[in-house]
Amino acid sequence: MQSHKAADQPTSTPISTPSALTLGLLANWQQFTLLVIVNAFVGAMVGLERSVVPLIAQADFGLTSKSLTLSFIVSFGIVKALANLFAGRFSDRIGRKQILVVGWLFALPVPFLIIFAPSWAWIVLANLLLGVNQGLCWSTTVIMKIDLVGPKQRGFAMGLNEFAGYLALSLSALATGYLAATYGLRPVPFLPGIVFALSGLMLSVFFVHETHAHAKQEAQASVSHSDLLLSNSDQKPSFREIFWLTSWKNRNLFSVSQAGMVNNMNDGMVWGLVPILLVGAGLSVQQIALIAATYLGVWSVSQLITGALSDRWGRKWMIVAGMWVQSIGIALFVIASGFQVWLMGAVLLGIGTALVYPTLLAAVSDVAHPNWRASAVGVYRLWRDAGYAVGALTAGLLADAFGGLTAIAAIGALTFVSGAIVAGVMRETHGSRSDGATLIREQSMKKEITA
Repeated sequence: MQSHKAADQPTSTPISTPSALTLGLLANWQQFTLLVIVNAFVGAMVGLERSVVPLIAQADFGLTSKSLTLSFIVSFGIVKALANLFAGRFSDRIGRKQILVVGWLFALPVPFLIIFAPSWAWIVLANLLLGVNQGLCWSTTVIMKIDLVGPKQRGFAMGLNEFAGYLALSLSALATGYLAATYGLRPVPFLPGIVFALSGLMLSVFFVHETHAHAKQEAQASVSHSDLLLSNSDQKPSFREIFWLTSWKNRNLFSVSQAGMVNNMNDGMVWGLVPILLVGAGLSVQQIALIAATYLGVWSVSQLITGALSDRWGRKWMIVAGMWVQSIGIALFVIASGFQVWLMGAVLLGIGTALVYPTLLAAVSDVAHPNWRASAVGVYRLWRDAGYAVGALTAGLLADAFGGLTAIAAIGALTFVSGAIVAGVMRETHGSRSDGATLIREQSMKKEITA
């Protein structure tokens, strides 16, 4: 029993005694702020690609197949999804900070690979590495912020986290678009990426502290609140149980996972397919960059409000509303034309995604006990970011077969259906974590009876 508990202790940065820790945003504002800054650099890295890389496919390498062009997003989505799973599972074993640092090491070669790429395969390779960086670093900063703030301000904390990441992503996408219009598609737009990667790595190595003990503190405190919660490592469910619980068996976690996946399906479509279609419609590189940056900027800033509101209003109907607003925004790209209308579509997409993104993470944290929350977050983010790959592949195949507008319309319709699933299946999770814990407890009792 003692060896089992020791295996769960992080082996990297020394951890304070749990009894000496205080949960809450104000009590941990310095580390929380630092993690917000680190996550801004994470977002800025992927922002390098949002408006320029799809154009490089055609201009530099002569790619005409939409499926082949979107292959860089497919590779990114698959690897990021798996990296999320790794980060969630092993942050409880080796510590959050170590995974954060390793994630930044994968980011260092990315700008150089894109700048010097002699073939499209180099771009795909760069996105494999970028996917590892995003999965490890973004997941870890999410987990660390949840550790620090405790149960009362999760929505607000996730809003701040996603605000920082996506605001930086938006500004980075806008900057690379204007740099590309002024200096060409390569190399100048990707030079800032070198600074982003080095800055994130240095902050993570020298200033970020381990937060795993905060999760242990919350786990101990939760014993007094409900006898339904799993409170020690001997009762901790297996990873297989957590995986199936988060993916399918628990109605709330299933609803969240499928909504996250569909959300990133439409984001992958917007990332890879919309710029190509807008070029074909006669828009300039600057206009395309402005549409991309508006979508990402509205998404990021709105999360400062939506994350906090989910702590007051609850999670379920904000998720439903977000998915349906996204579907309306996507529809504007199909049924209308012109820069102004498409800009409005980008605004609606940003608002809808802001309603969904921090709220989904908060909902996972509502259900999952601190003992297995990091793993549950990793499984959720596995499905969510697999949506990049599924969305890009689906959009590319549909665009090649039936045209770009049909592909966009199909993803928009799927987004509406996903919101309907949440409306019909999910129960409100805010203020209660007992459903996930109870299901695992019931499963354990069944095993004992059978044995």
